[in-house]
Amino acid sequence: MPKATIDDVANLAGVSIKTVSRVVNREPNVREQTREKVENAIAQLNYRPNKAARNLASHHSHLIVLIYDDPSAYEIPSAGFIIRMQEGALRACRKANYELLIHPCRYRNKNVAVELKALIEQIRPDGIVLAAPLSNVPRVVRAIEETGTPLIRVSPGKTDGDPLYVSTNDREVSCEMTRYLASLGHKRIAFIKGHPGHKAVGNRFRGYLDGLEQSGLAASDELIAAGDNSIRSGEAAALELLERRDPPTAIFAANDDMAAGVMRVADRLGIKVPDELSVAGCDDIALAQQIYPALTTINQPLSQMTEAAVLMLTDSQRKKKKPDSPTIVPGTLKLRESTTAFAN
Repeated sequence: MPKATIDDVANLAGVSIKTVSRVVNREPNVREQTREKVENAIAQLNYRPNKAARNLASHHSHLIVLIYDDPSAYEIPSAGFIIRMQEGALRACRKANYELLIHPCRYRNKNVAVELKALIEQIRPDGIVLAAPLSNVPRVVRAIEETGTPLIRVSPGKTDGDPLYVSTNDREVSCEMTRYLASLGHKRIAFIKGHPGHKAVGNRFRGYLDGLEQSGLAASDELIAAGDNSIRSGEAAALELLERRDPPTAIFAANDDMAAGVMRVADRLGIKVPDELSVAGCDDIALAQQIYPALTTINQPLSQMTEAAVLMLTDSQRKKKKPDSPTIVPGTLKLRESTTAFAN
């Protein structure tokens, strides 16, 4: 049976070839009834557009690149957040009829700018989604901008008035988590900071301070420890905090990996979670529900954030207009078994 052509689809649907092309390319201003007729004809004929011809005709690659920090560069890689970002980006690309290329990037490499420019020159994507922490590394952002490729940053931390980004409400929701711990009766609530290079994670610390203030609790250097987002750093910070003369009754870590490190140390020290120590994290990675007790945390909507970033790019291509405002996707508390009321 010969391969169906765009003419066959147009004849079966009773529309013009241009209308079929507009439906295939997800262009606006096609009546829903007409779109449905064309899509039914496409399905009936098993029509598959010639992507190479489409790209040549439109002068677009119909390709989006997701660039993120290479997890293999870390001693204990945590790939959960990568999978969630990919899911969201793929979902958006399918909606817009685009392809997705993923590119892990070691931003500490001195040749990173050359690497990214060579990649962009080779594949000429229609847009790039840049994930944190790369989204707040000036030389990485600058290298991409110099190619003239449309760029949407995810969780950039610092925006400088640039509306081309997608973020979450890290500060506000971290404040909410701190207030929740205080509402359980905890007065000595400790915080483990994340890697200083991750600007968005710094907003979680500011939210912690806001939550203390709103709960009538004073911040104390004795209740703040530094981490680098790894489980091991969470263990080291937990030891530092729990061996103090007046240890905290609750520890809020800037990510789930460090919170898991806290729970490992508590187990080694014979401290019962949550009866003697409440523990909370942030991100809601798969590990949060795999450890025991299950971790109270903040769901960071990474999948929805990358989906929104891709759609910002594809919509701007379709409408030939840049987004004029950022997209904020709120996080939510996930209350589980690692926190409970504290009996004073």
